[in-house]
Amino acid sequence: QVRLVESGGGSVQAGGSLRLSCTASGLTFDGYQMGWFRQTPGKEREGVSCIKWYSRSTYYADSVKGRFTISRDDAKNTLYLQMDSLKPDDTAMYYCVAVRSDTTCSGPNVMYWGQGTQVTVSS
Repeated sequence: QVRLVESGGGSVQAGGSLRLSCTASGLTFDGYQMGWFRQTPGKEREGVSCIKWYSRSTYYADSVKGRFTISRDDAKNTLYLQMDSLKPDDTAMYYCVAVRSDTTCSGPNVMYWGQGTQVTVSS
């Protein structure tokens, strides 16, 4: 059984930083592209960032480029998202995802979802 468990969310003021973590069980990263999505009420889930297994190439949504950094520790089967210079618009539920390996970082390609961790940024 695949489990993706997120942690590290919380409340922070604008300009602050948070680091999200995702520990995976039941799968190993070498079979997937791993990533982070986010969702706010009334909106579709948005692909924030993904990292491919072999090439380690990364994708970032335009809204987070230069502020967020995705990384992973393969030995620990853990994925991270370092979020700096946070803005109120970054407020959302953040989900760890496992994506089909040779596809784009988009919703239809997600195979597994975590339960999510809430990030709230106040102005």
